[in-house]
Amino acid sequence: MDIFIFIIGIILTLIGLIGCILPVIPGPPFAYAALLLGYLTIKPRYYSLAFILIMAGVVIAVTIMDYVFPSLVSKRYGASKYGSWGAMLGLLIGMIFFPPFGIFIGAFLGAILGELIFRPDVRKSLKAGWGVIIGILLGTFIKTVTTGIIGYFFIKEVLPAL
Repeated sequence: MDIFIFIIGIILTLIGLIGCILPVIPGPPFAYAALLLGYLTIKPRYYSLAFILIMAGVVIAVTIMDYVFPSLVSKRYGASKYGSWGAMLGLLIGMIFFPPFGIFIGAFLGAILGELIFRPDVRKSLKAGWGVIIGILLGTFIKTVTTGIIGYFFIKEVLPAL
């Protein structure tokens, strides 16, 4: 049974890592499901209920941050609410019609178009677009690191029980 739990956990963690790149799949929650599975099925040695709850908080925060971060970073680069809304709309359109690279292209173009509607300054619009790309890349990096850490703790907990 322990090997079955290990295999399911590894699959969940791999889906989580894929989800860090494809926004259709929530990456960190899948990896957290593996961690929780290991905690609930195998007698915990290395981490406690407090650790599980803290990791749940981290996963919730990272998941929320992933949806908000591109907008916040683009504002830091001078985007208006039109640029932020354009980026979100472009991200969704790009994700649906041109995955996985459409996410970046759609968000970038959406931010630029939103900014051009608000103020026809191409230079500032491009700067806002780059802010969105940086926000998406930072969010992806944070999700990937979080998922990797969770995967590490899952393996550290479950592998000795095999």
